[in-house]
Amino acid sequence: MSDYKTTWREKIGYGVGAIGLDLSYGLFYSYLSYYLSSVLGLKEGFLLLLTPLARIWDGINDPMMGTIVDSTKTKMGKYRPWIVIGALSNAVVLTLLFTSFGMSGTRLYIYIGIMYILWGMTNTMADIPYWSMVPSFTNDPKDRNRVAPVARTCSGLGQGLIPDLTPIILPMLSSGMTTDKGYSASGFSRWALICAIALVFFSTICVLNTKERHVVYNNNGERFSFKKMFSVIAHNDQLVVFIIFAMLSNAGWYLTSGTAVYYFTDVLGKPKAQSLFSTIGAIGSVLGLLVIPVLSKWWSKRKIYQFSLCLTIVGYVLMLIFGPVLKITILLDISYILASIGIGSMFVAQTVFLADIVDYGEYKNGERNESITFSMKGFLQKLAYTIQTIILFGGLKIMGYNQQILSNSINQQTKTAIGVICFGVPVVLVTLSLIVFTTKFKLYGDLADKVHDYVAERRSK
Repeated sequence: MSDYKTTWREKIGYGVGAIGLDLSYGLFYSYLSYYLSSVLGLKEGFLLLLTPLARIWDGINDPMMGTIVDSTKTKMGKYRPWIVIGALSNAVVLTLLFTSFGMSGTRLYIYIGIMYILWGMTNTMADIPYWSMVPSFTNDPKDRNRVAPVARTCSGLGQGLIPDLTPIILPMLSSGMTTDKGYSASGFSRWALICAIALVFFSTICVLNTKERHVVYNNNGERFSFKKMFSVIAHNDQLVVFIIFAMLSNAGWYLTSGTAVYYFTDVLGKPKAQSLFSTIGAIGSVLGLLVIPVLSKWWSKRKIYQFSLCLTIVGYVLMLIFGPVLKITILLDISYILASIGIGSMFVAQTVFLADIVDYGEYKNGERNESITFSMKGFLQKLAYTIQTIILFGGLKIMGYNQQILSNSINQQTKTAIGVICFGVPVVLVTLSLIVFTTKFKLYGDLADKVHDYVAERRSK
């Protein structure tokens, strides 16, 4: 079977789906913490407890969903039906999560806990099949390298629109009781509804413009089991390594995206300045998409990935200096471009690595487990968010942030802590990620060639 080349219509049609998914994702990861702590006034201790508990369930739910997808066989294909179901479900839950219905006290805590967990489940229903589709489009590694940047571009656009637009649109949508920066519970609810509608719209475009060509179905009727899940993970050493180094680097990035609203709102007192910061970051992310195609003429994926992480570290060091230390906002923004270029390239490479890891699993174990393998992408993102939550809310709790918000007075010690969490801690996490990748990830060179040749030969039979 010859390697099929996807058309640009297919690439763009596929990529558009990521815009909707990441509008939901961006609102959840960038603004939910602020909404719960600063708008609804929920205690930091509750969020410190809720997030790890939700991750325990995700550890069961995500691979379970991956197995269900692997066993799906319909006229629409293996992945697209779940994208539709997941997008619709996640859109409803996203709106409900940011709508408190005037509740307070214990009822509000229980309600938020349920919606928080349901958001993770419904996001998984759409996210796993969406990213798992990449190997089904084409067997050609070079074409996969072109599909992934388009999807990552749209993903970055979806996430980038949230911090760009929220500080501007949210005050316009807000009514009733607002914070001193013009944010209100009603504004968040209306903004979430708009994002939910966009999620369904873009997911529909994706499903209508893609076709699954190279799909391996689970024809043995195998159902989900923890034994199967752990077996897939345990017998794919490169998947384990990927989970570790990707989780560390992603956690660093999420700390910035999740803490930026606190930094610009509570530390600088300039919430709209976050729009410029995010726009500059989005420009850097787009430039980051050019890193792999440009440098691949001279460097391997391994060297490019190492370069991306090093560039990210340099950008973060400069942000720490020009942000919390010197407080020169314009230089902070410029430094963000460097970090964003590295992160943009990093995310593209991670998507390609996962497709390669799926092939490696087939090479090593004789069977493909695409959706279980790709479910680790969503799960590691949630693990990274857990690390972000523990560091952020642990720090805020120690500093007594909730009490300071109630008194409308953030002390200098807390402002310094927010700056270090936003720009300093990520340096440590990304550096650790670079060390793990360099020393433990072996899927390159001769081994990568052997894996591709093995899979191509099996498909030709």
